[in-house]
Parts: sequence; C-alpha cells; structure tokens
Amino acid sequence: MATVELRFSAQPEHVRTARLVAAAVARRAGVEEAVLDEVRLAVGEACSRAVGLHRSNGLTAPVRVVLTEEEKSFSIEVGDEVPGPAGGAIDAVPGIAAVLDPDIDGEDEMGLAVISGLVDDVSVSADESGGTIRMSWPVSGSARVS
Repeated sequence: MATVELRFSAQPEHVRTARLVAAAVARRAGVEEAVLDEVRLAVGEACSRAVGLHRSNGLTAPVRVVLTEEEKSFSIEVGDEVPGPAGGAIDAVPGIAAVLDPDIDGEDEMGLAVISGLVDDVSVSADESGGTIRMSWPVSGSARVS
C-alpha cells in the first residue's frame, strides 16, 4: 500500500496543484484513463470545499489530502480542521446524508452533491477535530506501474 500525503495552505490557488497531483497518482495507481477527469473534478470540489471552510472559519491550518494506492482500489481523503458535530459521522448512506444535512449551507451542499455525482464510493464524516471526504475508485491490475 503506497500513500502520498499533501498538505497545503487554505488558498484557492493551491487547489489546482492538488488536482494535478491526484490525477498523476491515480494514473500511476491504475485508475482507468476515462475516469481521471472525474478524479480531478472530485478532488477539486473537495479541496475547494475544505479551503472555503478554513477561510470562512478563520483557520490557518493546512488542508490535507491523502492519496492511497491499495491492491484493488485507489482512495483519496480530503480533510479540513473545521470542528463538526461531537462524536459522530454524518453519513448513513455514504455522501447522501451530508448533502441533505439542513445545517450545511447552499454552496457546501452543492459541492457535496457534485462529488456524490462524480464518485460512486464516497463518504463524508465530521467530528470535533474536523471533516473528511473519502472517495475511492477501482484500479485495473494490468495498468499498474511498479
């Protein structure tokens, strides 16, 4: 299992770099070429959401992106440090509960809806230490580069 971790200051101009890194690592992991645009878009939405949350809450902590290559899947976690509800995840059906949460503002809800439309396997969680969007895609064994 190979992991790449990226941390960047919560500035919109760094989202593009996160998208490029995610696409490059996804390609190396064996994610199909036809899916790479979805990976880029989903990571862009998740990172933009995290940047917006940090900026609107006055946080100077970096946004974190963890890209993990596993045997049959490639996953990306985008995390923010904005405290969520104490003690719990917000997703019963992965990604959907967060989209329907009435406490989430309209722009945030739209970003989560876009991510849910791009990624089949997505979950959103939040606790007192921050939130995480976890997305994963299958990899094709023959396309993997060692």
